[in-house]
Amino acid sequence: MSDGNSSTLGSYINQATGAAQRAMGSLTGDSSTQNKGEAAQEQAKVQDENSHTTAKLGPISADPNTGATATDNTQRSTGSWDQTVGSAKESLGNMIGNENLRQAGIQQNAAGKEQEARGQLQDFSDGLQNRAQGTIGGIAAAVTGDREKEQKFQDMHDEGKVRQRGAEADIAKRQGA
Repeated sequence: MSDGNSSTLGSYINQATGAAQRAMGSLTGDSSTQNKGEAAQEQAKVQDENSHTTAKLGPISADPNTGATATDNTQRSTGSWDQTVGSAKESLGNMIGNENLRQAGIQQNAAGKEQEARGQLQDFSDGLQNRAQGTIGGIAAAVTGDREKEQKFQDMHDEGKVRQRGAEADIAKRQGA
């Protein structure tokens, strides 16, 4: 998972793969394999730490200030899962010397990155749209004095804000910001 994905499951897979690579390198006397294993374990440690510091709760983003929530686009979680599985295949292919498995893992990882990015962009644009619609609708409802509609539009705005901010945070994390 060299893309910085912060999946807890991915970190465990990378930790185990790194340990196996390190052991294999130690047994065979191949220092490059041993170094790759150590690097994979370090990366897994960072991934695990990152997975515990995000505001995301599985496929739901939450705003700690307002309590508003939004369900993430399913492409985001599916893409993240494909990256995890692809990375595991790539690592396993490297470890056992199976080039076909390694290439399949690389392709699945790349497809997962693309799918997750599409989901992030969709959440970002949906969030912008919901925020704008919620703001305009809320103003109109306030002018007419309809408190129920005003609350409905405020909730729409808040959900849009959570969706947009959740996508922004994931995009920034991917870019290393």
